[in-house]
Order: sequence, then structure tokens, then C-alpha cells
Amino acid sequence: MTTPGNALTGVRWGSPQARGVLAATVCGSGMAMLDGTVVNVALPKIGAEFTASVTGLQWVLDGYLLSLASLILVAGSLGDRYGRRRVFEIGVVWFGLASVLCGLAPTTGVLVAARVLQGIGGALLTPGSLAILQSAFAHDDRARAIGAWSGLGGVATAVGPLVGGLLIQAWSWRLAFLVNVPVAVLCIYLCRRYVPESKDSQMKGHPEVLGTVLCALGLAGVTGALVEGPARGMTDPIVLVAIIVGVLSLAGFCVLQVRERDPLVPPDLFANRTFTVSNLLTFMLYAALGGVMMLMVMQLQVSMHYPPVLAGLAGLPITVIMLLGSAQSGKLAQRIGPRLQLIVGPVLVGAGMLMLRWAVPGSSYLTGVLPGVVVFGLGLVIAVAPVTATVLAAAPDRHAGVASGVNNAVARTGSLLAVAVLPAAAGITGEKYADPTALTAGWQMALLICAIAAVIGGLIAFWVDNRVLGQAPSPAVVEDSPHPGDCLHCGVEGPPTHVVPHHSSTVD
Repeated sequence: MTTPGNALTGVRWGSPQARGVLAATVCGSGMAMLDGTVVNVALPKIGAEFTASVTGLQWVLDGYLLSLASLILVAGSLGDRYGRRRVFEIGVVWFGLASVLCGLAPTTGVLVAARVLQGIGGALLTPGSLAILQSAFAHDDRARAIGAWSGLGGVATAVGPLVGGLLIQAWSWRLAFLVNVPVAVLCIYLCRRYVPESKDSQMKGHPEVLGTVLCALGLAGVTGALVEGPARGMTDPIVLVAIIVGVLSLAGFCVLQVRERDPLVPPDLFANRTFTVSNLLTFMLYAALGGVMMLMVMQLQVSMHYPPVLAGLAGLPITVIMLLGSAQSGKLAQRIGPRLQLIVGPVLVGAGMLMLRWAVPGSSYLTGVLPGVVVFGLGLVIAVAPVTATVLAAAPDRHAGVASGVNNAVARTGSLLAVAVLPAAAGITGEKYADPTALTAGWQMALLICAIAAVIGGLIAFWVDNRVLGQAPSPAVVEDSPHPGDCLHCGVEGPPTHVVPHHSSTVD
């Protein structure tokens, strides 16, 4: 329960309530992060049980990414407006119930629908963890709490593929979804017992519903056309309707943002060249990552006959490298400027992807997989923290929260569209993903495409203003949030998350 003192001083580090708040936020965000890594490992088993085409497997991933990318911009403001704990709890319960539907799904179609619902829950809870930590803890203890959350979240990301692989291997891919239920129950218990409610008393009016709907329809239409087009043909009525709806909705969203007094995405953000270029780089980099992470575990399991546990563990060096080096990478960018890292990092990511072309039947992990994974991880650790730091530093202080949300949405959209486009572009259509020879040929082509995308992202970085991180932040930002470049959580599922200043909060 919240005591009267918390309204004035906040939760103090080391108290039972502090441990409860930290545990609640780690459970919530960790559940979403674990799910993101586990589903990739589960794809071959899902495809085998449902005799699904590659289109069905694309929708299993894109159904989640679609609702997450569409709603994450507006979801962060819902907690500030209606209560951070309340919205976080709704997201946790929603995610848990959708996980049950995923685990019990009798067909691919039902699973995809459940994944769309799961993405809605993910969008509601993903921004909530840091917002709760920032509003609940006393100012002097906030950095320590966020650091502990980041470290524990990194551990969850690292062990996710191992846990997922063990669950899938022990029984079924369904257990990888159903395991979210006890975690969600524990999270709700901790929230009700320890987490104080808070909201921004200055936020008035209502969220921008029309803009959110247009964004969702636009992404859904474009994604649907890209996923279904190769199988149905681009002249199929369903594909044509999807294209028309998608393009018109996205155009309507852009027009609405220009005309709205308080838009979801302020157009003046993109007047800054560095902000625009950094988001383009983010899109290219996370598109390349989304495509590779989808196909790597399939190549390892189908073509190289790895069991799910080992397929999940194969990419562990990437997570370890990012955990160990992201903070230092962000600090280096502050000292020398971000441009060099934003050029070199994506190029190294591309080089690592080309080295992963050695991962073919008959090759060992040490020679075929590990070298590419290590170079891949080094490229990510060089680029990921600086690119989001650059986005935030290029945006006006008043738009800090929106800028972080835009960057996260851009990254998710990059992954979304890569999953939609890459299999067909690489020649993996129908049920070819179940044929080791066809999958290996497609895998090597996909890596080439993704490497080119990553390198293009690096070349784009030549237009970044190298002085952007040297600009002095406002006193409010210095007091309430990390400096640009301080990576609070870096992972392959999305850009690092940064604290957004809340200048006026009330605790209920």
C-alpha cells in the first residue's frame, strides 16, 4: 500500500516497497521481452504442427509487431493521462489473456489473431515500466532503480532463448506462451501490493484516436499486401484493397498530423535533418535485424538440425556483447560525436550478416555461426545506443517523449516490413522453409539483402550532425532524465529505452 510519505518523498531504495516496485516492473517488461525472443525459436514447430506456409509464419510475427508498432506512440501517453499503474496493469492482464489464446490456438488463423491481441497488451505495458520507476522512486534513488531494472531486464533477455528452447523441447511451442500466465499473475499481485498510482495532472483532453486508427490501418494494409502479394498475386482483389487502404490511411495520417493542434507526431520534428536521418538509419538497421532474427533460428533448426535449446542459445553472444558494451558505447558517442559509430556500426552488422552465410549444413557452430554472431553483436553495440541518443538530442526538449516513441515505432515498423518482404525476396515461399536445401539458398540470399540494408543505414549516417550530443540539455532534462547516450536497456527487439521527464506528477 502507498503511504502518505510517498506523495512527498517517493519510494526509498532498499525498502520492501522498493523491491516490490522493481520486481513488478521487471516481471512486466521481462514478459514482453521474453515473448519476443521465444516466438522466433518456436516458428519451425508451429509451422510443422499446423502445416503452415511461410505466409502463415510471417503473420505470426507480424500480427504482434503490427499492433505494437501502431499503438506504442499513443500507449505511452495513456499512462500519464489515466494512471501509470492502471494502464500497466491493463497491459499485463491483456498480454496474459492473449498468451492463453496463443497457447490454445487450434489453427494458424486463431494464433495470428491472438498475436494481434498480444501486441496490444505489449504496447500498453512496454512504456509503463520506466514511467512507473521514474514516478514512484524518490529522485535520489531513481537512477539506481532504473539501473537495476535495466540489468535485470538484460538478464531476462539473455536467458529468454534458453528458457524458450527448453519449454518447446520439453513439451510444445504452446508452453512458451502459457508460461506468461503465472508471470502475469505475479506481476499484478506485486502491482496491487507495492506500486503507487501516479499520473500527470497537467494532461487534458483525450488521446488522438483518429490518428492512431489511421496509423494502424495504414500499416495493416501495407503489411497485408506485402505478405499476401507473393502467394495471391499483386492483382488479387484482397491485395489491391489492402494496398489502397494502406496508402490512403497513411496519407490521411500524415495530413492529420500537419493539421492537428496537438498531433501524435509533431511534423516539426522532421525539420531537423539529424532527427530524420537518424530515424532512417534506425529503420534500415532494425529492418535488417528483424529479417535475420526471424530466419536464423529456422536455418539452425531446419537446415542444420539444431534442437530448439541450442538454436535459441546460438545468438546469446549478441545479447552478452550488448549488455557489456552498450553503456560504454553511448559514453564514447558523447565524447567524440555519434557519426563515426553510426557509420562503422551498421557496416559491421552487415559484415557479420555476410559471415553468417557460412552457417550451412555441415558447418560447426565455431566456424559457421559464432564468427558472424560476434561481428554482428559488435556492430550493434557500436551503433544502437548512439542512434537513439542522437534522435533524442536532435529533438526539442518538449518533444523528448514523442521523439523516443517515434524512434521505437520506426524500429518496430522496420522489423514489421522486413518480415513481410524478406521471405519472398529471398525465394522462401510456400513450404520451402521446411526444405533444408531451399531454406539454405533463401537464407544466404536474405543475408545478402539484409547486409546491404544495414550498410545503406551506415552510409545515411554521413548526414548526421556530429555536434548533436555536445549540445547542452536543459536543466529539467539534466535533473530528471539520463544524458543523451545513457543506454538504459539495449536489445535486438527495439531501440534502448530512455526516461521521459515528468515535470508534474501526482500520486494518488
